[in-house]
Amino acid sequence: MKTTSRYLLTKILQILKWLGFVAIYLISSSIFQLTTFYLNDPVKSQYVLGIGLIATAIALSIVGWRYYRQLDTANPRGFSHKSMTANKLWFMLALFIGMMIFQYGWAWLISSGIINMPENQTAVAEQSLKMPIWNGIYSILLAPIFEELIFRGIYMNYFFNKDNRLNNILAMVTSALIFGFAHEMQFDLNWIMYSILGLFLSYSYIHYRDIRFNIGLHMLNNLASFL
Repeated sequence: MKTTSRYLLTKILQILKWLGFVAIYLISSSIFQLTTFYLNDPVKSQYVLGIGLIATAIALSIVGWRYYRQLDTANPRGFSHKSMTANKLWFMLALFIGMMIFQYGWAWLISSGIINMPENQTAVAEQSLKMPIWNGIYSILLAPIFEELIFRGIYMNYFFNKDNRLNNILAMVTSALIFGFAHEMQFDLNWIMYSILGLFLSYSYIHYRDIRFNIGLHMLNNLASFL
């Protein structure tokens, strides 16, 4: 009984901690986005942008520290910095092409009226028009780092830390579904589409055992979408 209670308490604390890292990411990105409300006042906009950049740097430091601290404590899958090889590069390119083909199909469904434009994409497009350079930097460089550390790294190490087939599959699928919900907060076809993209990324994490490959793949995907 005590063992069960201790296990449940541990999981509840891990859920709260993980949600805390999500909140840190959302708060820092929200401060960054507040700059768009002050574009007519250069002084205020630069002031808010500066605060947003500082908040983002602090948030990224906290999230990154927690991820690598986890690996120091328990790392049965052997996640670490692996060297790049030709085979790894080609496989990463294949994953990227697969993501692009999938997204072209998704775009066709939207243009055909079968699926509505995701609200997340509409918001990103509006932000890009107001702050193209800074929004590009955030979307292409910063957001992938945050999201891979939180939705792949910290999440999988908290809840699916055993290196076996069942845990790896559950880690990939649930990570992908939560990633989808973070981008489309309703259970519709766009949520499924975002979840499939998340599955590409979660598979990459389990396959490479190196978060940097995920971040690079995510950056390439966002760059292609931004262009």
